[in-house]
Formats: sequence, structure tokens, C-alpha cells
Amino acid sequence: MTGLAHPAGYNARNSEMLPSLRAHWACLFLLLFVGRGNASDWRQPEAQLAQKIAAVTGPGVIALNVSNRSSMTSVDAEEIRRGLVSILAASGIRVWEPERAAAIVQLTLSENLQSYVWVAQIKQGTGEPSVAMISSPRPEFAPAAQNSSPVMLRATHLVSSAEPILDFAIVEGNPRMLLSLNATQVRTYQFKDGRWLDSQAIAINTPAALPRDTRGRILLRQDHLFDIYLPGLFCRNTTGKPISVSCTRSDDPWPLETEAVGLSGFFAPTRNFFTGALVPGIGQQKSSPAFYSAAAVARDKYTLWVFAGVDGKLHMLDGIRQQTAAKLTWGNDIAGIHTSCGQGWQVLASPQEAGHEDFIQSFELRDREPIAVSQKLSLNGNITALWTAQDGESAAAVYRDSETGNYEAVLLNLVCSQ
Repeated sequence: MTGLAHPAGYNARNSEMLPSLRAHWACLFLLLFVGRGNASDWRQPEAQLAQKIAAVTGPGVIALNVSNRSSMTSVDAEEIRRGLVSILAASGIRVWEPERAAAIVQLTLSENLQSYVWVAQIKQGTGEPSVAMISSPRPEFAPAAQNSSPVMLRATHLVSSAEPILDFAIVEGNPRMLLSLNATQVRTYQFKDGRWLDSQAIAINTPAALPRDTRGRILLRQDHLFDIYLPGLFCRNTTGKPISVSCTRSDDPWPLETEAVGLSGFFAPTRNFFTGALVPGIGQQKSSPAFYSAAAVARDKYTLWVFAGVDGKLHMLDGIRQQTAAKLTWGNDIAGIHTSCGQGWQVLASPQEAGHEDFIQSFELRDREPIAVSQKLSLNGNITALWTAQDGESAAAVYRDSETGNYEAVLLNLVCSQ
């Protein structure tokens, strides 16, 4: 995306001067590589971006504002600004105060998992802004993003089971109670003497066969203890004692994340994914590509929804537009949480790395590019379930231990660094 359609403005292009501008670039590249010693090597992307800016504005006076939203230091950001000013000056473009400028360039330094991404929004006169963008590979030693508060991802082990755990929920009280869901029962645990003690098993009598790779959710309620969502089924506990579970066939949508977020999705009754139909929808968008899991990232005026698609791609919907991040190697399970760390909304995901056990990591989406903001939390096995917990501030994760074969339930929280 270069966005080089030139809007109406004060600095109209001068066709007689553009050939001489182009003639400068070969000399500029040579001078840059000789004249800046052993500083961080921003010279090539600086020259590329300067060339694109010059193609839009032509010679004249501009204002240049730089916003650093990447992991590079403020020293690097200032060096990049100075480098751009120098290159632009050699092309007949002077950087000065906004009051005297014919064009204002807002440069944002950001990054994704593979590259630094520099985006320049160029505003001239009353026309629509133009956009110039370049990317530059990140060095292997580049740190994770540092401009938001670093966070630590913490896992608290809860219970273990020989049967697959689909989801779990914690009932706060005295004593605290944990409800663990599998395909045939809900197991209850009580917290005593610093550990969870197995209490009872509540059978789930399903009126229909469940798919082989069953998924499910258990959600706490105000007027009764819990509801359960299983493929093609809706279940709830009875209010009498002893507690039992009653299930009916249902095609009702499942709440995505928490009910407070207000979005639900229809789950394929014979498969292990969501069809893509959404209720009530995201703005004008009533559906997404079929997906395994979803996460919400609140913005000032809208909510960005991220979907881990069945097609292996990451899809982002904001109510108007849909974008696809095809190159990300995230797994099928993602979960959104709302915390006091960083930007306030994070996505927990399990990036896929060949030859490694699963791990969980926390990401923030800046300019819709995921940036890692926590360490990698290694797990001794493969993740089988990951849901946003009912408080919205943590996540319920399950992995199958590669040594024991048991399913381990862990609660994931972010701890903000001071």
C-alpha cells in the first residue's frame, strides 16, 4: 500500500523537477552508507520512505511528526527522524514548523512479528490524506514491544483429569467451588487447605450423540448455578437437590468470550467449530468466515473482533471492514482478556512453532498488527481448550500433558510490571 494518488494541495508536483529528484537517489544511497558509521542500520528504509514521501509532496516545506509504537528505543526513533530530515533536505524538501508547512506528514513507527512497519500519512490542503508505507525485517535480537507496560503471563494449576476437560468455571464463595465440564459429566471440586478436592460428579444425559472432537462451555448464572453449551445441545442444572443436569436439542448461538461483550456465534452441531453466523453481529457485519475461536479488542469508538479461522488465517472485523492476516502461525485457540496492563485489552494465543510443545503468549493489536507483550509460557503438552473466563480478566486453558496423558486445567492471568 503506497497510497500515492496525489490529492489537491499546496505543493503541486513539478514535472520538471521530478527527474532531478530521481537522479538524487543513487547518490543518496551511496552517501548514506558511507556517512553514518556503526549506528543502527535504518538507512535503507529511511531512503525508501523518503522517496515515497517526495513522490507525493514534491519539493517544498513539510512538517514531520513521528510517533513510535514499536519496540525500538526513543534514541532509534529520533535517529530515524534525523535521517529522514537529512534525506528529504537533499531532495529539496525542508522540514519546518506546521504553521509554515504546505504538507503535514504523520509518521508512525510500528511492527509486526516479522518486520518493522513505518506508515506515513501525508496531509496536503483539504484533500484526502495519502499514505506511504514501507517495511523492514526485524533483527533476530529485537526485543518485544516496550512502549506498553511489559506483563508477565502466569498459570495457576487447578485440577487434573484422565477425561478431556472442555471448560471450567470457578464459583466464588465459602468454600470456593470449581466446576469442570467434560462430555458426559460435570465434576465439582471444593477448595480446602490450599488445594482443590474432588467433591461429586453430575451426569449429563445427552439426547443426541456428540461429535468425536467435542467442545463445550460452562457458564455461571444468577438464578441457577450454570448453563452448558455442547454441539447441538443446551443444558442447565436443576434447582433442586441433589443437583442434576437437563439437556435439550438446541441450535441457539454460544456466547463468544463473555455475555457482557454481547456477541454470540452459531456452533456447527456435528463439527468442532463455529459456522461464522453472528448474533447480533458486529456493526454492519452479520457473519465472519468459519472459525474455531474469537477475541474482542475494544477501541475508543468500536470493538475489533479477531477470529481464528478454520482456513488457518486470522480474520479481523470492526463492523465495516474485514482484514485477513494470512501469514500468522497462530493455533486454533485464542482468548481475549481485559486487564489494567498496557493498552488494556490483550489476546492470548498459542503461536505454532515446529518441533516445540505448545506455549501461550499475550499479544496486543497495534495498528491491527499483533505485538507480543509477555514472555512465552511453556506448557508440557498440547492445548486442547482455551476460553475467556467469566470475569473477562483471565482465561481458562486446558492442555494434555505429554508425559501422563492427563488433561490439566490452568487459569491464566496477566501480572503488570511495575
